[in-house]
Amino acid sequence: MDGMHHHGHSGGGVPGTAPTGLVLVLVLVAVAGGYLAAVHRVRRRNPARGWQTRRTVLLFTALALLAVALLPPLARAAHADFRGHMAQHLLIGMYAPLALVLAAPGTLLLRALSPPHARRITALLHSRAARILARPSVALTLSTGTLVPLYFTGLYNTAAAHPAGHWLLHAHFLASGCLFVHAIAGPDPSPARSDVRGRLVCLGIAIAAHALIAQAMYGGFYTDIHAPVDQVQQGAEIMYYGGDIAELLLAGALVTTWRPRRRRPGTPAPPPGRWRASPPTPHEAAGSGHAVA
Repeated sequence: MDGMHHHGHSGGGVPGTAPTGLVLVLVLVAVAGGYLAAVHRVRRRNPARGWQTRRTVLLFTALALLAVALLPPLARAAHADFRGHMAQHLLIGMYAPLALVLAAPGTLLLRALSPPHARRITALLHSRAARILARPSVALTLSTGTLVPLYFTGLYNTAAAHPAGHWLLHAHFLASGCLFVHAIAGPDPSPARSDVRGRLVCLGIAIAAHALIAQAMYGGFYTDIHAPVDQVQQGAEIMYYGGDIAELLLAGALVTTWRPRRRRPGTPAPPPGRWRASPPTPHEAAGSGHAVA
C-alpha cells in the first residue's frame, strides 16, 4: 500500500500530559463559566425572553466532547495510534463543532453585550473577510477540502512528529468544523447566508468527499500515512461511519434550524446575505441588551 509503513508515530511531545492537560481543563472551565455568566446576564435583563436551556446543554456537550478528545486517555492514544487520531479528528472537527455552533454563542454574546459593543461586533461580522468565510463553499474547502493535502501528501506525518503540529491540526479541525456547521445550519445570524439549496449541495459534496477519502485511505490509494496498515484501515472505517453519523446530524440540524422567510405580498425580498436582526425589546433598547433573531 502506497505510503503506509509499519511503525507508529515518532518524535514530539504527547498532548494531554499533566501541565498541558491542566491548561486545557482551565480553558474549558473558563469557557463554560463565561457562557453561564452571559446566560445569567441575558436572563436578568429580559426574564420573559430568557435563554433556552437546550442551548446551554449543547454548549456543555461540546466542551465535554473536546475534553474527551484532548485529554488522556484518548490524547495519548492519538499520538501513537492512527485510530486514536481519527477519533480525535471526528470529535474535534465534527461532533464538538456541531454542538458548539448550535449553542448559538454569537447570539448570546450580542444579547449580553451593551449596544455600543454589540454594534462593534456586528460591524466586524459584516466585514468582507467575514462574509467570505461565511460562504458554505469556502467553509467546505477549509474543512473537507484540506483533508486531501493532509492525508495524501505526507503533511499528516510532519504534523504528527511535532507537538506544535498536533495543536495546529486541532485548531484547524475545530475552527474549520465550526465554520462549516455555521454555514450549513448555524442558528446565529450570518451576513452571507446561502439559500437552503446551496447549503444542501455543499453538505452533499462534503458527504461524498468524506466517503471517497475514507475509501481511498482504506485501500491505500495514494495515501501517505506513516502507521501500520491495520491502523490506517480501521481509522478509515472510523472516518467513514463516524463521519456519516455526524453529517446526518448536521442535516437534521439544517432542517430544524431552517425557517422560510415570510413576507407580505408586494414586499420586495431582502438582498442576499442580509443580516436580519430582530428589534430590541423596550427593556433592551433602554439600556443594555442587543436582540438578534
